[in-house]
Amino acid sequence: MMDQIRYIAPEISLLCFALIVIVLDLFIKPKKVLPVIAVAGSFVALLAVLMLWGVPVTDVFNKMLAVDQFGLFFKALILVSLVLVILASNRYVLKFEKFQGEFYALLMLSAIGLMLLVSAINLITIYVALELSSISLYVLVSFLKDKQSSEAGLKYLILGAVASAILLYGMALIFGTTGNTCLTCIADYVKGMPAASLAGSPVLLIGLVLLISGFGFKIASVPFQMWVPDVYEGAPTPITAYLSVASKAAGFAVIARILLTAFGMPAWLHNDWAMIIAVLAVLTMTVGNIVALVQTNIKRLFGYSSIAQAGYLMVGLAAMGMAAQADSTIRSGLIFFLFSYTLTNLGAFIAIIAISNKINSDNIDDYSGMAKRSPLLATGLTICLVSLTGLPPTAGLIAKIYIFSGAVDQGLLWLVIIAVINSCISAFYYFKVVKVMWMGEPVNNDEVTSTWPEWLALGFCCLAVVVIGIIPGAFMAITQNAAKIFGI
Repeated sequence: MMDQIRYIAPEISLLCFALIVIVLDLFIKPKKVLPVIAVAGSFVALLAVLMLWGVPVTDVFNKMLAVDQFGLFFKALILVSLVLVILASNRYVLKFEKFQGEFYALLMLSAIGLMLLVSAINLITIYVALELSSISLYVLVSFLKDKQSSEAGLKYLILGAVASAILLYGMALIFGTTGNTCLTCIADYVKGMPAASLAGSPVLLIGLVLLISGFGFKIASVPFQMWVPDVYEGAPTPITAYLSVASKAAGFAVIARILLTAFGMPAWLHNDWAMIIAVLAVLTMTVGNIVALVQTNIKRLFGYSSIAQAGYLMVGLAAMGMAAQADSTIRSGLIFFLFSYTLTNLGAFIAIIAISNKINSDNIDDYSGMAKRSPLLATGLTICLVSLTGLPPTAGLIAKIYIFSGAVDQGLLWLVIIAVINSCISAFYYFKVVKVMWMGEPVNNDEVTSTWPEWLALGFCCLAVVVIGIIPGAFMAITQNAAKIFGI
């Protein structure tokens, strides 16, 4: 058991730095050192992840956690997101100056939960890791302690508890049928069942549906998306950014692992759950894009945009189901989409944080003439909006081509046509923000400034979005390597 400790070195190192942040917060008055410690801890954890990259695929702690490129890739992605959110919070934390230590520590604890979640291969570990990340996020959403933030935190807590109960009930039904909580053991049981017995096992199938429903809340899929706009609007903007990328990436990673590992066979089973996800993808992207058209608050707009993006990602998830045992690029395409979406959405939110700090408003109309008040921030936000739309020369275009072409290869042309139509709809509300910034008259002539950590984070995201859009080959190779756990 002690020999296996090294495989969770990233989580242990991040936990140690989270504890250091808490202790230092008690004894030091200048709080500027706290984000430095948090960023240092994230980089140490990231280094530990990179040192594990390339190790043989193995499971540890009695098949509770897996050590593979898939899990390590998402751990690295979560840690990069954590660093960028901490940098972007440089000025925002002054709104709760007395609680900066708790803010950074809870962010790090949430990241630990998400890192365990993406490598979990046992239903018990999955649930514990999910709750570890969720409880921290419930607190962070209500961190501003005003009416709107408290309401958002309460709504997230109540709906999250309901989703957690649905998920746990689904796990209980699966365990009751198979007698196992280990994903590979469940897979062996399902493969060993005669087709007639499996088709006539409503308890197992209901458990699978409840499992998809529970994680539907995590990834903001229709009809489990009702929490998103209110929570995104009421939460501190850095937490909104973190929720929109790290939490979503981990949610898709774990649901892909569960479905492909435990329920990847027989063929009719993975085709059935793939079709369920395809239908949910249509509803999710359509509802998200149509409702986003009428939003006047930029955080609510990005909330519905996040729902729509989840729909595009579910196109990839459905195609993965159709190709459960095939040699296809669709699995690496889903990972590539999550990678590019994370950088793009974080870049957009970093610009929003910097702008909102100055104008003290999240109304889109108040962004009028922003290009004259801060050309660099307006340019950065525009690049990210173009990428979210899926236009060249950005990572968003390559990601959509990658994921949609894989779906077409699996016979889901009808789904891709709907997704392309939805992408066209999304251009209206994304470019509404661009139009306001570049063609509107400024409310006043005050310059909108940013700190160097905000510039560093925004510059990194924008540069990555453009570079990946122009030369995506190297990044595709990384995602293909991460997808090898599923047989690519």
